[in-house]
Amino acid sequence: MNFRNSDKRLLTILLIVFVQMLGAAMALPILLLYAQRQFEIEPQYNALLLSSFFAAQFLAGPMIGRLSDKYGRIPVLIISQIGTVLSFIMIGAAPNITVLFIARILDGITGGNIIVAQAYITDITPPAKRTESLGYIFAAFGLGFVFGPALGGTLSAAFGPRIPFYMAAVAAAVTVIITWLTLTETLTPEQRMKNRQARRGGLAPSEVMGNAALLAILLIAFIGQFALGMLQATFALFGDAVLFADYSERIVDLGIGIMLATVGLSQFLTQTLLIRRVLPRLGEANLVIIGSTLRAIGMFFLAIATGPWFGIPGSIFFPIGMGLMMPPLQSLSTRTVPDEVRGGVLGLYQSTVSLATIFSTALAGVIFSLDPHYPYWLGMGLSLFALVPAYYFLKRPLRKPKSEDTAVTPKP
Repeated sequence: MNFRNSDKRLLTILLIVFVQMLGAAMALPILLLYAQRQFEIEPQYNALLLSSFFAAQFLAGPMIGRLSDKYGRIPVLIISQIGTVLSFIMIGAAPNITVLFIARILDGITGGNIIVAQAYITDITPPAKRTESLGYIFAAFGLGFVFGPALGGTLSAAFGPRIPFYMAAVAAAVTVIITWLTLTETLTPEQRMKNRQARRGGLAPSEVMGNAALLAILLIAFIGQFALGMLQATFALFGDAVLFADYSERIVDLGIGIMLATVGLSQFLTQTLLIRRVLPRLGEANLVIIGSTLRAIGMFFLAIATGPWFGIPGSIFFPIGMGLMMPPLQSLSTRTVPDEVRGGVLGLYQSTVSLATIFSTALAGVIFSLDPHYPYWLGMGLSLFALVPAYYFLKRPLRKPKSEDTAVTPKP
């Protein structure tokens, strides 16, 4: 990335995402262990802490994206960030499991941070550069996970399990201040008025169902995200039960943090070094296929893991695959609809991802209780199954939507 020639607004939004993800990465990897140790919640119910967040985000995602189309990116971004601040404070101060669930649902309802950040980037980036620019969002996400998990594990081991959540709230509050002081609105009053008048309800179901290219993208994203949800819901518990079995709680926390930092570093390097080199040569659709394949390989290593050394290649291949696959899908989704509903389609995309995560995280806890390795075998199979629609998507270009000048279909 050429920082000297980059739009300063892009650098600012990436800083905001990094700080936000740094806070989340300090807290979320240890959330399930925190709930298990503090409130003695069983694994099959523990995973519902994750699925409750994504259920709320699934319902609110399209609305958040559409509100940003109608009223501007900045006010919606600030409100969503404030919701995240409140949720982390509630988790840190939670007296019981009910408050934990309420906090996660609140964060899900207001969890439009990434959706609006992505919409902001598409506003300031030409279509040909959107995959690369959206990839930087994933890079900032990954960089947050390089430092966040290890920092969270260290804070938890040194000062107690509640401290990482308070620190995450501070990090989220910093992003509110950065947004308020530095970002300018990308949608003019005239554009916002046009967006409000264009489609009162955003993308209607009939419009989505009639858009074959968008449906294919959403299907691929759903299948691919299901595998990620299996990992998200069980990785901390898997580390405790398998990767770092028979170690002390302090070593477990630190080990899981370091393993997740490996995930974040792999994703960061993929977005900053790899994707920009291979995208011009391979094209977006090929990256979807390659990414899904690498995800399956990463899941395989975790499925056969008996100790931390088996977990390392899984922590490398899986995020590389995710980093190669997701930005092209998001970029293509924004190019299948008119410009005035870009935020709405990103909200729809995020809701599809959230729906996959709802089912996968809820199911993962039950499967994990049968055998800790089962979620990873299932995740590997689903990643391979995602190759079917991805291959079709690559080899047989899908019909463009009616608006030819606002939609792009992948070419073989």
